[in-house]
Formats: sequence, structure tokens, C-alpha cells
Amino acid sequence: MIRECSLEDISDGKLYGENDMVKADTNGCSGCKSVCCHGMGDTIKLDPYDIYRLTTGLNTTFEQLMNSKIELNVVDGVIMPNLKMTEGKNQCSFLNDSKRCDIHGMRPGICRLFPLGRYWEDETHFKYILQTGQCHKDNLTKIKVKKWLDTQDLTVYNQFIAAWHKYLKDIQAAIAGFADKDLADEKIRILNMYTLKTFYITPYTEGVDFYKQFYVRLDEARKKLGMEA
Repeated sequence: MIRECSLEDISDGKLYGENDMVKADTNGCSGCKSVCCHGMGDTIKLDPYDIYRLTTGLNTTFEQLMNSKIELNVVDGVIMPNLKMTEGKNQCSFLNDSKRCDIHGMRPGICRLFPLGRYWEDETHFKYILQTGQCHKDNLTKIKVKKWLDTQDLTVYNQFIAAWHKYLKDIQAAIAGFADKDLADEKIRILNMYTLKTFYITPYTEGVDFYKQFYVRLDEARKKLGMEA
């Protein structure tokens, strides 16, 4: 989900690289009221690697996650899964009674970023920003960006993020370009169902490199949809 606004509106105005120090460390969220895990609506979007981590880590399927933990919503014309808020408490469905995350080791990429965000310089390159007014934990301390992200093979992961971002932008452009409005709804439905089935619903093989599996699917999708990389 892309926000069109100035850096000064949402951040400290600085751009950070992976090796930069940033005041984002919550020190284990000790004493935090879990504000960031409440009332998020449908904003915690999940990419294919997020679903891979959840399904393999929890030994479950996409369909089973859809029963209570995730839901589908439209983002700029594209149907994508997001973490679901519970009824009543309006909190993340993976937050336990102690107000701690039950899936911390396999938490989604957006959760790993927080309170950081990505600033896209173009369709395939990004820097990090420190979002202001988002984390309610007192006395955040400095930490190196790549340590805070806590993601194995960060360079490979970032390449995946860029490739997925580019694919979504191309899908959105295709949707916006449908000329025949009478057929547009049906074309959008087919395109969305294809993307969901290809990258989310069809299981990834555990024990086989996720990224290799993803790029095979991405290449096949681009060929079938007539998109150049």
C-alpha cells in the first residue's frame, strides 16, 4: 500500500540504509501497551513470503489461515490478504492474552519494519524511513537497520520485495488500462484470482528455497499475462 505524502508528514525526514543507525529499538517492547497491535484495520498486508513463513511455521494452509487469522481486501484494485483484527477487542488475531505476539519469530514483514517504513525511490529501489507518532513505546534506542529487521538473507529478501512490488505495480497498471468497461470487472476478477492462486493459495514446498519457487512462479505469471520483466 503506497501513501502519497511528503517525508516530513510521516517521518523524521531522513532516509536510512541497512547499515545506518536509527532510533527504532523498542528493547523487547517491555512495558508497552501493545497500541501498535490494535485497531489496524486491513493495513497489515501480507506478501507471498509472509504467507510462506506463516504456513510453514504454523504447519497450516492458506485456507486454514483464512478461517480466523487473515482476510482478503482490495488494495488499488488488487485483492491481497492482510492480518485480521478480532471482533470486540479489535486487535491482531495473533496477539495473545498477555498482549504479546504469538508468531514473533514468523511475523510479517510490515511488523518487522515497524516503526520503520519503506520509501520507494522508483519501482525497484527503496530506502527506509522512521515513522513518527506511530510507536507509543517510551525511550526508543538506536539500532542498526538490518539488525532491527531481523530477516535472514536480507539482500535476497529485499530483491524479492522489489520484484513483488514491481509485479503489483504492473498488475495495477493493467487493471487501470482495461478499455472495455463492460468486461473490466470480469477481467479484474480473473486477474486477481490468478494472482491469489499462483502466489498465495498454491502451497510452497517446505525445505525448498522459497525464493527459487517464487521466481519460477513470477516468470510464469509474467509470460502468461504478457508482462515484460
